[in-house]
Amino acid sequence: MELYVTSHDSLTGEIIERPMNDVEIAQYEIDQATYLSEMAEAEAKATAKAALLDRLGITADEAKLLLS
Repeated sequence: MELYVTSHDSLTGEIIERPMNDVEIAQYEIDQATYLSEMAEAEAKATAKAALLDRLGITADEAKLLLS
């Protein structure tokens, strides 16, 4: 799969699409890994929160009410 960069020249209206260079591909891969890691972390936190609320026998709204 080849990755592309699209840019728009606002002066000429020209739209340029070109393949990513090695530096851009490396940054893309870092960004993708970071995103996947953050999504996994957020999912784990949501699962832990749901488990805690279940153990306490309260809803998220009730927990907010208690903490306000």
